[in-house]
Amino acid sequence: MTQLSFFELRQLSGMSIEELAPELGYSPSTVYRWERGETAPKAAVYRALETLIRYSRPEPSTQRANDETAFRFIDLFAGIGGLRIGFQGIGGHCVFTSEWDRNAQETYQRNFRDNHPVHGDVRRYSEDPDLIPEHDVLLAGFPCQPFSIAGVSKKNALGRPHGFLCDTQGTLFFDTAQIIAHHRPAAFVLENVKNLEGHDGGKTFATILNVLRNELGYHVQTRVISSSPWVPQKRERIFIVGFRERSGFDLDGLELPSAESGPKLGSILQPHDEVDPKYTLTPRLWAYLQAYRDKHAAKGNGFGYSLFGPDDVTRTLSARYYKDGSEILIAQPGNRPRRLTPLECARLMGFDRGDRRWHIAVSDTQAYRQFGNAVVVPVVEFLANAMKPWLAKALGSDIPAQARERLPVPAGG
Repeated sequence: MTQLSFFELRQLSGMSIEELAPELGYSPSTVYRWERGETAPKAAVYRALETLIRYSRPEPSTQRANDETAFRFIDLFAGIGGLRIGFQGIGGHCVFTSEWDRNAQETYQRNFRDNHPVHGDVRRYSEDPDLIPEHDVLLAGFPCQPFSIAGVSKKNALGRPHGFLCDTQGTLFFDTAQIIAHHRPAAFVLENVKNLEGHDGGKTFATILNVLRNELGYHVQTRVISSSPWVPQKRERIFIVGFRERSGFDLDGLELPSAESGPKLGSILQPHDEVDPKYTLTPRLWAYLQAYRDKHAAKGNGFGYSLFGPDDVTRTLSARYYKDGSEILIAQPGNRPRRLTPLECARLMGFDRGDRRWHIAVSDTQAYRQFGNAVVVPVVEFLANAMKPWLAKALGSDIPAQARERLPVPAGG
């Protein structure tokens, strides 16, 4: 285990620096210096930390041999693990995680204590996919980077290569495609913003589907799903589901719960006396937001803040929420409005829900960024449960060819 850095080992311990320091017998300031690489701890510190990891953290979950839904999956561009929760919940075991942001890594490790490190930049692993363990399902909330598609006929005329090695090279989708091409998982689930469909006049999305369907040979379906049936937030995301073999899974045919009967904001708000006054807007910020809205209203624009009460469903929580909270302000009768607290954001995104408690190990600023970049967990749980029987079939005994031919063709696949 000692090949890992102190930072990686500390993450594996599932402890914050303040929690770990007394366990090791050092001050937090000393541990911070080790974490930043300014000084190096003694070998005895590494041994003590490894012992803490070995005995204070649960071993990776093992799947029963007779569990037909047991499968291995990887979590790329993992953020804080929203996709993972859904697929872990149907019997999956995460064998590899990649997330480049150190603050997101911190939150991920505090909430998934299973003794495998969170790896950084995925590009290292797309260059050498053998570094990634074998897996059955690939999950990736890949960022959408602009890339254009050049005509294949033009490239042929110029004697240039075509396909994803050219069309998407330099993008993070390319790295995802490289890993899929190498490992050939039975299925994958990709997630992105709704606007991916229309980016660059639809060319970006067409390139992605061409790669997945025609070059990698997967049966691919896509659907934009709103979160409002599950949480009091209108957040639309596109999901791209691919099976290596033809299956009966029908993404478009899934019947979603009714948004009209979905929860309202009051269901996730903390009691007023539990909310720190620091989340109430300052007089100066509140005056600025009102003036900003009035200025744009005079021009016929809709820019400005949005105010919500307990019977409402909010707009989309964004990664910029930490700046002023303007897209989701909570009305406080007789007082200035306030931001959501980080715990309320965790509830709004479905991370803290029912018996599941979410540990927020970072600053408010980082927490807002993380939740604003995340997926809504109950949406993923719904999708994972819908895929569960088809994953079981794909990972079970081989389907005879004649039976496979009788399976319905997936929409768009």
